Amino acid sequence: MKHERLQRMLALLSPAAQLGAGPLARLMRDGGLHCVFQPLGDLREGSIFAHEALIRGPEGSALHTPDVLLQRARDEQLLQDFELMCVFTALQDWGDHGAPGRLFVNISADALVHAVALCGEGRLGETVRSFGVSARMLVLEITEHERVTDMPALREAIREVHACGARLALDDFGDGRSSLRLWSEVKPDFVKIDRYFIHDISEHPENLQMLQAIKGIADVFGTTLIAEGIETRDDLRALRDLAIPYGQGWVLGRPARAPREAIDGPALDVLQDRRVAVLPHLGQTARPGILRSLMVLQAPTVTPATSNDEVAALLQERTDLHALAVVNGTRPVALINRQQFMNHYATLYFREVHGRKPCVGFANNTPRVVELDCDVDQLVGILTSQDQRYLSDGYIVTDNGRYVGLGTGDQLVRAVTETRIEAARHANPLTFLPGNIPISMHMQRLLESGTEFVACYADLNNFKPFNDHYGYWRGDQMIRLVARLATTHCDARRDFVGHVGGDDFMLIFQSSNWLQRCKHIVDEFAREALTLFDDGARALGGIHSEDRHGVRRFFPCTTLAIGAVRIQPGVYRHAEEVANLAAMAKHEAKLAASGVVLHGSEPAGPPHNALRALQSVLAA
Repeated sequence: MKHERLQRMLALLSPAAQLGAGPLARLMRDGGLHCVFQPLGDLREGSIFAHEALIRGPEGSALHTPDVLLQRARDEQLLQDFELMCVFTALQDWGDHGAPGRLFVNISADALVHAVALCGEGRLGETVRSFGVSARMLVLEITEHERVTDMPALREAIREVHACGARLALDDFGDGRSSLRLWSEVKPDFVKIDRYFIHDISEHPENLQMLQAIKGIADVFGTTLIAEGIETRDDLRALRDLAIPYGQGWVLGRPARAPREAIDGPALDVLQDRRVAVLPHLGQTARPGILRSLMVLQAPTVTPATSNDEVAALLQERTDLHALAVVNGTRPVALINRQQFMNHYATLYFREVHGRKPCVGFANNTPRVVELDCDVDQLVGILTSQDQRYLSDGYIVTDNGRYVGLGTGDQLVRAVTETRIEAARHANPLTFLPGNIPISMHMQRLLESGTEFVACYADLNNFKPFNDHYGYWRGDQMIRLVARLATTHCDARRDFVGHVGGDDFMLIFQSSNWLQRCKHIVDEFAREALTLFDDGARALGGIHSEDRHGVRRFFPCTTLAIGAVRIQPGVYRHAEEVANLAAMAKHEAKLAASGVVLHGSEPAGPPHNALRALQSVLAA
């Protein structure tokens, strides 16, 4: 039966496949191809969702791997014949295994059109069933080894596919060949995300953002996503928490001659683990187009030939103008500062000597010109420029090089300040740790996942006197010390470290040994922070400085206090509630002066003893 089916299949192929002397043509005629099957996992249930058929040549031969087979097909000009033989082999091998579940089979768009035509109108489902495979369990996975040459024909073929109950997938989306236009035209049931965006996603925030964008497109088209190339448990956990429903990769199961009944044990452990992945953080970058949200002054302009008398009359009429732009056509070439110009104009004999002369003689011929779509870093360049005329003159705003209006120095300062504040909410500029917004987002994800975690608020005791005594530079060193110790002693896969601001940090633990980790942070800080004090302060065990009321008194050396609160599933719904509890725990910890305090409990360790012992050693 199998031999007869192969002969019927060969009869449908081109003369090059039937008579060709190349190694691939001979292999196809001899029935030397076979399939291995790689599982696709359901990342929500931890079960097998489907298998993908992957073609192979004889074991140990030069034609064993798919890449070599494809290249031979191109060399022998058998690409479409080879694709049809791959589909034939996949259906035949799957049918021989009893067709246990859903099967994904690769085929290019043009080969799909040809295959549907060979089956005959309305007979695609019958052809699939002849292999013992239900058409409703077949997913034809469109690849783009070659570009689609006939889109109307492809649409007709897709109608045939849907009519028989089979489904469609788009392969390797994002690899540079699979296009958004094809997604829109085909409207596939599934889209496979290229492994480029999946590999090490737990460490690359830019790929995470791309994946979130692809999810948005999938929502628009009503498409189900499948992540390809999942190779590590960390990536698997991140994809599960990103609500990617299905996945494929070595961590779930490698290709094998027979289909699998379950995904690999380590992958199943990850999917059944309630702990939430700590997703990579991408701090908010400088926003382009910030000027579009600012008030741009719609000011009149003058030309290089405009006289000084005419400029003076215009400035006297428009008392609201701080400057005038000099434009040549639509292109700004200079800027006239109101105060400087009017001071010149008011001098003795100015009108008689210069009144009728062109105004460019008293203009700034190197004005600051800023495009509407500039980013914050360009605006910062104005503020930090040695030429402070830019603050008094303001700047000229253009759109594609054409004059739009004027901006003022105070607008510029406000825009940069507000943007920097907003950016700091995403990533602290001193430690580069996630700021308030990512902290809240991570806590909200934990609450919604129903997993238990511990939220810790870390704060420094006696930091302000230290900062006042030694200066902000050394104060920044101490804050960075906290950040370094926190990230060192937290498990990056389980625990989240955020910088609220100043000397306040949030540590969000899923690690069961969170208390031990906190103690290590506190103890190591007690040792290393002493190196930031001078010898005299270490000998005394502290410094003399003014308190908040201006009274000079003695302050012990700076220590770290951590307040912790255990969050049980289902008790709290909002991150704000957790943050408030953690803040209360922090106050309890600061009252205890040192160590780790679990909210409502006694201090969980006396690192102050270790501090005193170390102070004694250093003093000696």
